[in-house]
Amino acid sequence: MNARIAPSAEISVDPDAIARSARTVIATEAAAIRALEPRVNGDFVRACRLILGCQGRLVVSGMGKSGHIGRKIAATLASTGTPAFFVHPGEASHGDLGMITPQDVVLVLSNSGETDELLFILPVIKRQNIPLIAITGNPKSSLAGQADVHLDASVSTEACPLGLAPTASTTAALVIGDALAIALLEARGFTSEDFARSHPAGSLGRRLLLHISDVMHTGEGIPRVGPDANLTLALMEMTRKHLGMTAVVDADDHLLGVFTDGDLRRALDDDGVDLRGATVASLMSRSPKTITADKLAVEAAQLMEKHQIHALLVVDEQQHVVGALNIHDLLRARVV
Repeated sequence: MNARIAPSAEISVDPDAIARSARTVIATEAAAIRALEPRVNGDFVRACRLILGCQGRLVVSGMGKSGHIGRKIAATLASTGTPAFFVHPGEASHGDLGMITPQDVVLVLSNSGETDELLFILPVIKRQNIPLIAITGNPKSSLAGQADVHLDASVSTEACPLGLAPTASTTAALVIGDALAIALLEARGFTSEDFARSHPAGSLGRRLLLHISDVMHTGEGIPRVGPDANLTLALMEMTRKHLGMTAVVDADDHLLGVFTDGDLRRALDDDGVDLRGATVASLMSRSPKTITADKLAVEAAQLMEKHQIHALLVVDEQQHVVGALNIHDLLRARVV
């Protein structure tokens, strides 16, 4: 039981004291991070070389708060081009060690460097000659001594005023993990397209992976009329296909122009236009903006924004109409 925690009604809140406490934590953890910079040395480079040379996966492990940090590091590495996963050290000694192969590299985290659960599984890892990287707060610890590479995450003080709760130490370990991930990302030449492939459901994934061909209307869904169609036929086609425009094509589906809601409004405002007898060819825009099916959907959004239009025709290299889309298609696909 948390017998010493008083009910909230009995706690006297001093806003200035709370602000001072928060600023102290931030300053303490910022100082811990700054102290890491000089430690990016040959050991850090050796750790990166071990991981870059790994033929399997980077296996991350840690206990308690270090385990939480380890999970985040593994996730960051996996999403930035370094295949990685987390293994709980307690579960490892009860069968999960079978997840680790001689082709892997192991990264362990422990502030003390004396975590029993990690030390218990080290002999098995060492017998398989699996490279071991340790991030600890104690360079003289057992883990540091048995590691092939030790990365020093020691801090002068925790942000916790009791010196008990892992705060600055876990932040330091997390920053070292991020530094590894980004150094490896750049060494591999990892690109935003690579990142998107591991984040297909995210906004970046949609922007970088979704193509025009994935969202465009095709076949009978494309609004199109011939150049001799009258205004009534053109409007009926626009109404049926719900894209706010229709392509004007010849007998071979070669694009001649586009007739849009805007063209209709301009025709209505022009007293010189015979709306009953006019053909759509006389009212259409003859140089419409188009896009090809292999382009990214985000490029269609950019083209629409640049030219202040709401729909596009999709053409092939011979200017045959193969698709159509409007801004609502991009909104449904969450590209914009």
